[in-house]
Amino acid sequence: MYTENEIKAPNGITTLVVLFIVQVTSIAIIFTLGRAGGLITIATILLALFVFIGWFGFFMVNPNEARVLQLFGKYIGTVKEEGLRWANPFYAKFAVSLRVRNFESGQLKVNDKNGNPIEIAAVVVWEVIDTAEAIFEVDNLKAFVSVQSEAAVRNLATRYVYDNHEEDISLRSHPKQISEELRKEVQDRLNKAGVRVIESRISHLAYAPEIASAMLRRQQAMAIIAARKTIVEGAVGMVGMALEQLSKEGIVELDNERKAAMVSNLLVVLCSDEAASPVVNAGSLY
Repeated sequence: MYTENEIKAPNGITTLVVLFIVQVTSIAIIFTLGRAGGLITIATILLALFVFIGWFGFFMVNPNEARVLQLFGKYIGTVKEEGLRWANPFYAKFAVSLRVRNFESGQLKVNDKNGNPIEIAAVVVWEVIDTAEAIFEVDNLKAFVSVQSEAAVRNLATRYVYDNHEEDISLRSHPKQISEELRKEVQDRLNKAGVRVIESRISHLAYAPEIASAMLRRQQAMAIIAARKTIVEGAVGMVGMALEQLSKEGIVELDNERKAAMVSNLLVVLCSDEAASPVVNAGSLY
């Protein structure tokens, strides 16, 4: 397993000036002493040849970019300082972007926890934090991020239901929890590639077209049932409070039959879809 080793590369401008001076000097010496021959001329020719090879060692590092250096198959290090740099001309230099990137999966058709077919898509925001792993641990970084992100989305969708009116987490009702769970799922899969997942969120969520209309009716029915349940619970609490206050303050004494009638009337008023029309009883209660 490879780990990033950041190294410093010589400043390219300084090296450029030095190589230029040495190149011009060596050429001048060759033309001056060329006819005389001797070891000095041979050494100067070799120096000029080495300087010429040295010109191929220059490379550019753009902002938010790194260069991975490799010598004959061996990892040497990573240069992150931007600007014109110089390194051994025999180094292979691979550019790696350190910019924040995003990936949006296509609309995937999967089954949720209840087996209902749904369409889901997600957006993953990521960046490279270890250039050595990004280059040497995976064959194609972008393709790896794409495949692993879609696999994480599929796996997440099968663990939760599309919608749930109870307290359980569902894909539709708990977007923050689902997004965080998706981020962790994708991060676990991309750790070996030297990638940090900044954010993951669901960008599209819907029932599959073949069951969309049926599930919409079911969803509406479940919403009505949940609303009715809340209304009934609140109405029962209000009726109980009313009876308790009447009894506690001694406003009126009601037998069981009248209490039942009062409870029935209050529940009708509180649970009715439309406003109740009061009927005034001008006679005796009995």
